[in-house]
Amino acid sequence: MKLWAGRFQKEISQTTNDFNSSISFDSRMYKEDIQGSIAHATMLGKCGIIDKDQSVLICRGLNEILEDIESGKLQIDMTAEDIHTFIEGELTKRLGDAGKRLHTARSRNDQVAVDIRLYLRNQIDDLKLQVRNLIEVICNKAEQYSDTVMPGYTHLQRAQPITFGHHLMAYAEMLLRDLSRLNDTQKRMNINPLGSGALACTTYPIDRTITTELLQFDGMTRNSLDGVSDRDFCLELASALSIIMVHLSRFSEEIIMWCSWEFKFIELDDAFSTGSSIMPQKKNPDIAELVRGKSGRVFGDLQGLLTAMKGIALAYNKDMQEDKEAVFDAVDTVKMCLTAFTPMLDTMTVISQNMRNASAKGFINATDCADYLVKKGLPFRDAYKATGTLVAICIDKGLTLETLPLEEYKAVCDIFDDGVYEAISLEKCVKERNPYGGPANVLKAVKEVRTLL
Repeated sequence: MKLWAGRFQKEISQTTNDFNSSISFDSRMYKEDIQGSIAHATMLGKCGIIDKDQSVLICRGLNEILEDIESGKLQIDMTAEDIHTFIEGELTKRLGDAGKRLHTARSRNDQVAVDIRLYLRNQIDDLKLQVRNLIEVICNKAEQYSDTVMPGYTHLQRAQPITFGHHLMAYAEMLLRDLSRLNDTQKRMNINPLGSGALACTTYPIDRTITTELLQFDGMTRNSLDGVSDRDFCLELASALSIIMVHLSRFSEEIIMWCSWEFKFIELDDAFSTGSSIMPQKKNPDIAELVRGKSGRVFGDLQGLLTAMKGIALAYNKDMQEDKEAVFDAVDTVKMCLTAFTPMLDTMTVISQNMRNASAKGFINATDCADYLVKKGLPFRDAYKATGTLVAICIDKGLTLETLPLEEYKAVCDIFDDGVYEAISLEKCVKERNPYGGPANVLKAVKEVRTLL
């Protein structure tokens, strides 16, 4: 039986029913639907809108339905229109007329609005835990490799010396901001729309503070139209998830490069790699590639949500049914990516010597060489030009700044003395980059991030 039966003289066609149905994806909200209904029934009883005994009976029946679904005793009927119809129908089947009283002073519009807020609120808790776990793994790795010198890059060209720990902690900072965005989204989401009705509340003497407290919302929507037609919390969550995927995708791109033979800075564990069907030597970073690829999927979910919501007049429209598949898919995809990415990172092997070798060959201490001259009184632009000339000489002779003879230095600028070799030592170059936020302060950064977590 449809919840809206009575107005219509004909049965809905099977094609229309299939097109209209949402139970294939909103059935995952069965727990939240029951939770919201229990709060609503409790409020109806406390306000005297229905008999208190019937309120208790309805709540007991809903709890029994929840237990039966979770134990497998009750299977959700996937031919039902939606999860709300199924649960109310099952309640009525068990309780008779008492079950029919559950929907008093409520619309499916505010029912759906409360269900999705409750569901996504819980999903954000799971997501935050996964992001925190990834940050912890990053901190552990950064601590372990706080002194491992590697080239820092700009334009994908070797630029200045940093440490692998410092590079990793850049991603920890990005993920910390992702956590903050998830917290902000959850805070704005945690507002109770129940009691908004279809769009104009109800004439029954309801008390919305009761359901707000029972469902642990921070407050209630101030406008009933907004309460049933607002989905910007879905947009905000999809946006936050898209930014997480940007960060995971960038990280994945670097992992893919680092484990190639051209870099060979790391090696992924066999448990998180795959092979080739034809080339026996291959060890492919498929997890990182899939994470990189799935970022586009989450971006598409956000774009779909924005497009679905952009032209809808107040209040509720059926277009809004499209919110769930998109935001659910974004949540599922990010959770899946974090589940695979975190242990992949945790188990990778770092080849420190290859990072050190790459650092030595990239003239990444050229800035430090120029700074050495500046500290001796030479203007920076003159020091810059002199060092550029030295780099050109090194390239021509197949040398590095560390192996270039002192007479070559002096021929370019007579200020040089043998102290230059200490000044351009890669380890010293990193150690002296010690302002707050610099690569010499990895351990302090790790400590601060752990404190924030």
